[in-house]
Amino acid sequence: MSRAQLYLICYDIADPQRLARVARYLERRACRVQYSVFAAQTRPERLARWLEELKVLIEPRVDDIRAYPLPAAADVALLGGQLFPDDILLIRDGHNLLRLSPTAWRQRH
Repeated sequence: MSRAQLYLICYDIADPQRLARVARYLERRACRVQYSVFAAQTRPERLARWLEELKVLIEPRVDDIRAYPLPAAADVALLGGQLFPDDILLIRDGHNLLRLSPTAWRQRH
């Protein structure tokens, strides 16, 4: 089995009902970074399964879902306030990571 990797999952969904279904699906599996952007640390096989499950929730002619693997380390520019509470980290010292405290993880799953 392969190692977990950090992914950025983004969507642009044309219909409000489909958008709500996609958002609920991802909220149960990933951390919201922005309105239509999520971060998840998972294995490629699990991500592939999620994408297959998301495929049935969208209309592929007008909707768009993308998953980008993030490198282990990157130069990151952050502007504005911290999006996450103190017990959730996405980036630390220029290294990409997704770390939830036990309390934060239990609240999301």
